[in-house]
Amino acid sequence: MINQWIAVAAGGSLGALCRFAVANYWLVPVAGRLPLATIFVNLLGSALMGFIYVLIVEEQWFNPEWRNVLMAGFLGAFTTFSTFSLEALSLWQNQNHELALLYIALNVVGSLLCVFLGAQLAMKII
Repeated sequence: MINQWIAVAAGGSLGALCRFAVANYWLVPVAGRLPLATIFVNLLGSALMGFIYVLIVEEQWFNPEWRNVLMAGFLGAFTTFSTFSLEALSLWQNQNHELALLYIALNVVGSLLCVFLGAQLAMKII
């Protein structure tokens, strides 16, 4: 059981570091604009979640232990619902209503579409 905790922690620390790097070095936020870093990590993370789910859970290409490292750990920390929620609220409170609604739609609908496309891609590769 302790190994599962270590697996999630290891994956989570890498995922958090990658998200931090995207938001602070690659897609640095600009006040009053779409928070591109959060959109990027949520869409990419969703696509990877669908892809990895098919490979590990459905097709059993990898040991199920990798689910803890990659899905619960890495992708759980890489993607971010709490940051998305705060940024959406901030856009709304700053009277950027259209931008806030676009941001919400891109994250929610986009993430659902990306998890579906990631799973479809994995099934086509197999």
